[in-house]
Amino acid sequence: MLVRMLKLQMLNAIAPAYFYTATAVTFVLHFFLFIPTIFQTPGLTLSPIVVLHAAIFMFLMTNALGNYSMTIWFPAESANEKVIPVCSPDCPDRVDAHYLLNGRHFCKLCKKVILKRDHHCFFTGNCIGNRNMRYFIMFSIYTSCTCLYSLVLGVAYLTVEYSISFENPLTFLTLLPLSTGYFFLGMICGLQFFLVLMLYVWLGVGLVSAGFCCQQVLLVARGQTWCQLHKGQLVESRGTWRSNLSDVFGSRWVVGLFLPVQTVETIPGNWYSYHEHKHD
Repeated sequence: MLVRMLKLQMLNAIAPAYFYTATAVTFVLHFFLFIPTIFQTPGLTLSPIVVLHAAIFMFLMTNALGNYSMTIWFPAESANEKVIPVCSPDCPDRVDAHYLLNGRHFCKLCKKVILKRDHHCFFTGNCIGNRNMRYFIMFSIYTSCTCLYSLVLGVAYLTVEYSISFENPLTFLTLLPLSTGYFFLGMICGLQFFLVLMLYVWLGVGLVSAGFCCQQVLLVARGQTWCQLHKGQLVESRGTWRSNLSDVFGSRWVVGLFLPVQTVETIPGNWYSYHEHKHD
């Protein structure tokens, strides 16, 4: 168990650095390679199509980074509990957290009591719960859109710059193994091989983020969390799906769809007790 905890703590420190690095690389590739090459304009003239693609990319990335930051700035920890509870060696819950009472969990990685804990997110380095679930969902949506948008432009760049045709669906499936072999044989440059790797990174992160988003929206609509799902409590939903979504996204949810701003008033103290009383 100790070795596993050390691995989780290492992942907890590495993952945010990986996210920021991948974000910076994506930004540089878009504005210094993709857009100037795909939408070539004479001189320093900015065509409407260039401005449009730059605006779309900046909108997606700003929302992804903004909601990522909001997920960290609004942790789901309990403000009323500062004492770290003692976990017995035969704790039946998962190694990274264990259940306390009234919808509270103690996260062994954060070393804090978390209100309505859903899961520990290694990309953000903290737990997802009552205060930051809305930001995590929007972060997943915009990260998925940014990655898939980057994937499309990356494919277009390889087509224009290196004359790679993607008309055959098998081209993308065989692109990575063939590029790896060509790179070590010295047949393609390092930049082309790196771009191929980034295509697969964007595809993987985009699909994983989209899957997380769909899963979380379904759980939120049922008034459930991932921790409750593991305990077999999926059938015991609380409230209507409208009220459950409203609790997470707030009354100004439309604004939150387009801007990374706070749209939910957080009730201090015990979240679970407040909402149990609200639904009674």
